Amino acid sequence: MNEKTVFVEKQYLGREFIPITIRLVLAMFCFAAYFFTDESEHNGNLLVLVGFAIIIISIIMGFLLHYSTTVENKSIRLAGLWTARVVKIDLNSIVKAEKGSYSRYLFNNPVYNLHTKGTIRFYAAGNDAVHLTDRDGMVYIIGSQHVNEFLRAIREEMKK
Repeated sequence: MNEKTVFVEKQYLGREFIPITIRLVLAMFCFAAYFFTDESEHNGNLLVLVGFAIIIISIIMGFLLHYSTTVENKSIRLAGLWTARVVKIDLNSIVKAEKGSYSRYLFNNPVYNLHTKGTIRFYAAGNDAVHLTDRDGMVYIIGSQHVNEFLRAIREEMKK
């Protein structure tokens, strides 16, 4: 069998704009509260420590891989964070593949292999997603930051 990889995308936990902004605002509040505390209070140093801890955790989360998406050999392979199981979607069973939005909400939590109401969701960042429908009616919603290339790769593999 030919093991040619057509598409690879890695999505990271800490690279979404809105959560980064929230963490940085929390750190700024810690630093502002430290600035306005008296020098005689010993708890002010704790505010600086918490502010720096938030910034360091935010930097570390930018390098944590949430999941990687690979399109190869007439299948989509989604490998999750550390101990999560690898999900393999066979493209022979896919009836429809289309581009759409991931959710109508502004804030979305990162998810991996979330089963709800007849859908299976994979999401880390971005607004767009690929909606895949299989023969059994199950809908896979896979969030991607490169939706057009991902959809092109899926359709290319489905034609083989």
